[in-house]
Amino acid sequence: MCVEGPPVTETPDQTAPSFRSDMTVELVKHSAADTDVLWAARVSTAGEASLGEMDKDPERSKGLINYLMRDRHGSPFEHNSMTFLISAPLFVFREFHRHRVGWSYNEESGRYRELQPVFYVPDETRKLVQQGRPGKYEFVAGTPAQHELTGRAMEDSYRQAYETYQELLAAGVAREVARAVLPVGLYSSMYATCNARSLMHFLGLRTQHEQARVPSFPQREIEMVGELLEGHWAALMPLTHAAFNANGRIAP
Repeated sequence: MCVEGPPVTETPDQTAPSFRSDMTVELVKHSAADTDVLWAARVSTAGEASLGEMDKDPERSKGLINYLMRDRHGSPFEHNSMTFLISAPLFVFREFHRHRVGWSYNEESGRYRELQPVFYVPDETRKLVQQGRPGKYEFVAGTPAQHELTGRAMEDSYRQAYETYQELLAAGVAREVARAVLPVGLYSSMYATCNARSLMHFLGLRTQHEQARVPSFPQREIEMVGELLEGHWAALMPLTHAAFNANGRIAP
């Protein structure tokens, strides 16, 4: 007599690499509004009475915000805070951390946790071919063959690297040593906290925009993060964001 047991469900292999091409940015918390610019600016002429700006409609003072942006009076744009949780490849964070003034970071650590096998592979929208000399070049779309090769080569390399990482860990090698075999295409996560002024400086360098007075040539992957950051900030401080665009996207 054969007695059937419960159906067997396979447990997903937690060490099997997965691949993605997107970036994610979550607004974790904030204290940021256009009124923050107004009370900070008006303390110079109104003193303690400037606190009254907190209860006023900032639309009535958007001219002041534009004036401060235009004439680059920057400090009133620092009295606010935004904290983001960002997921992106390591090579994006290495560029991101070059922005040091007005930013605070805490990143996932390969010393203290086993790193998860999530890796970056560009999708078909990523321009693969660089043309021109340094300082005057452009990126153009790759051929289907180039995209196929890029995806296949990256995935093969990632699988081999993570298998080696797992082998080292299984042999008792410390995480901080074993992580050295992992590539910069590995996804990491970090909290990043900034104010509007430091974010504007980031956006001026790391995004391309038709209203930018000074051209920028960012790597596409960090620009993707910048676009997501800007979307959150624009919703919190729409008048400040509009003034930023109207004045050439140059941080005050």
